Amino acid sequence: MRSLPPFPLRTGHFFATGLLAFGSFSAAYADTAPGAVQLDSVRVSSQTLTEQQAAEAQLKSVPGGTNLVDMDRVASGRVAGNQDVLAYQPGVYAQSPGNEGLKVSVRGSGINRGPGAHASGLHVLLDGLPLTGSGGTPYELLEPLWLSRAEVLRGANGFDRGALTLGGAVDYITRTGRDADKLQLRYEAGSHGYQKRSISSGQQIGDLDYYINLTDSRYDGYQDHASGSGKGVAANVGYRINENLETRFYLRYRETEHDTPGRLTKAQIEHSPRDASANSLRIDARRDQPGSTWLANKTTLQLDDDSSLEVGLAYHHYPMDIRESDYRVRVDYSDVSGSLAYRRHHTLFGLDSNSTIGFRTTTNLPSTKSRETAHMPLTVGGTTYPSGTLMRDYIHQGSDNVIHASNDLELAPDLWLTTGLALIYTRRESEVTWPANDDKVSEHQWDYAPRIGLRYQIDPDLQVYGNISRSVEPPHPWSMIWGSPYRFPASNQPYSNRQSAAVSLDNQTATTFEIGTRGDSAIGRWDLAYYYSAVRHELLSVEVEPNVIAESNASPTVHQGIEAGMESSLWQGGAAGALALRQAYTFSDFHYRDDDTYGSNRLPGLPRHYYQAELRYDHPTGFYAGLNTQYASKVAVDYANSYYADAYAIFGATLGYAAPKGDWQTWLDLRNLTDKRYAATVTPGYNDNGGDAARSTPGEGFGAFVGVAYHFN
Repeated sequence: MRSLPPFPLRTGHFFATGLLAFGSFSAAYADTAPGAVQLDSVRVSSQTLTEQQAAEAQLKSVPGGTNLVDMDRVASGRVAGNQDVLAYQPGVYAQSPGNEGLKVSVRGSGINRGPGAHASGLHVLLDGLPLTGSGGTPYELLEPLWLSRAEVLRGANGFDRGALTLGGAVDYITRTGRDADKLQLRYEAGSHGYQKRSISSGQQIGDLDYYINLTDSRYDGYQDHASGSGKGVAANVGYRINENLETRFYLRYRETEHDTPGRLTKAQIEHSPRDASANSLRIDARRDQPGSTWLANKTTLQLDDDSSLEVGLAYHHYPMDIRESDYRVRVDYSDVSGSLAYRRHHTLFGLDSNSTIGFRTTTNLPSTKSRETAHMPLTVGGTTYPSGTLMRDYIHQGSDNVIHASNDLELAPDLWLTTGLALIYTRRESEVTWPANDDKVSEHQWDYAPRIGLRYQIDPDLQVYGNISRSVEPPHPWSMIWGSPYRFPASNQPYSNRQSAAVSLDNQTATTFEIGTRGDSAIGRWDLAYYYSAVRHELLSVEVEPNVIAESNASPTVHQGIEAGMESSLWQGGAAGALALRQAYTFSDFHYRDDDTYGSNRLPGLPRHYYQAELRYDHPTGFYAGLNTQYASKVAVDYANSYYADAYAIFGATLGYAAPKGDWQTWLDLRNLTDKRYAATVTPGYNDNGGDAARSTPGEGFGAFVGVAYHFN
């Protein structure tokens, strides 16, 4: 068995109107009887289905845990980033270190990656098209004010989206002219120098519709040396060529820049949480995305009443300028992605059946490259080099190709069997090209991921489900260099003791068993799931020097947990208003399986217990008020479990008014009312021997934020 070794590591939506649109979204959920839509055994009259309703029905047909985030609900308070989007979602851990970088983990995915530009463990999509590439998931294009909703398919439940990672898929869906206001203005401002502005327009003109949104934001940050800004545009244009063919073009462009304040010790967080780390101040640490572009098209052809074909193509260019250590890394990524999905409603063995065959590919273009230069004047072996001196050039290329096929078969009324098989072909190539050497690592691997599940709709308000599935996640090509034990000899050259060659890493795989239930009753709407994942070759990260993260395969690990969500109506007072409570609880037990070094230690980085709740009052006149809380248990900060970040509980409140006509809205959002000092994220080390090392980023203290939005139709 292998543990983490001592340092160095081994290393548009489319026109959802009526039955035809719902059929094109997924023919698997349409009955061929005239005048009706069949959602399994639940018959709905042939009224117009909104895309939100269609998405909810589709997610409920998955025999596993899913989440649907309605952005209209999120927009009733501050919407600074994806931490706000993914709040109150069972099974989802999302925490920000005070800038746009976000640590997102589902079922322990990418448990110690991020928050940073390459974090992954999840497969992220924009409007159903791939964003995540072989190098990870950059975050600068995930502006939440561009969205109408977000869909989370936890774990292997992202199968039909071509997502095979341990954490599953998150699909961010942009607004279109079908669901947008002709003109919307929004402004947010508040503590820590925060400001955000947005202007958008969208409408439908015959068979054509368009949407465009421009945003810009800036903030000083809670910590010193934590300021940043961002600006960008999202747009899409859709056209219905005829009743069977529709297409949509997408554009996203955004620039971001922010200082990096660095991590603190527990004592610093308790006594001076707004300080930046001494090392970040010394080097003026910062991370910029000077301009990322995502261009895409998705076209849907309704072949007949029972089948559809969807084709997608995307181009993504995302340069990065990272200055978080004594050297500066400039990365120029370019990816091209394609997707194909054929869906058909038919009979199989005389039984009702829905089948999907899909293909997804994402490939780095040859222009992808990295250059490492001295960030500051550099002294090596008695020789001083000026800032800008070339230290290394290297390449990291990769591609992910997934073929997946699945079938839903109604064995008996309301009892559905889901089967699927995916094949994945991955390519990873890494090489230090200057100083030149011949130690190129090139890996090409085939792997597979079968899936079988059952769901039974006991009655319209109660569903039970279960599945057994396999996941596959290849390493990042860049991690094959940064985690390498091979180094240039010590000398007076600028590349002295830097990694000289890449190292091979295995694909991370897992077999997951999941059972759960969802439904609606007198106590509210609920979603409850238990999962157990046996993980092999888990890709675990560790900080080996300040702001330098390396990754390697671990010995076998276990990820198991409980994901519970509930929304309850506590009181319905008619003209006096209504009181509701929503809750999300995630229990996470992630540990080694008899590792030679760490035994059965917990994996550091995430809390064992994570709970969020909001109690909200709504009055018919448009006034609303809410109280919310977040609790996280203590978190190990090293693999030896020798030291822990403290548990914490924070509280917040929201007051707002939404005009009954829907033409304007205003709100006050109060965060961390008690000014609690706590660690928001942890970046672990190997073994701190019980010492208080600088491994945590502080959460934001008390903040007050106001906003106003105007809608013109």
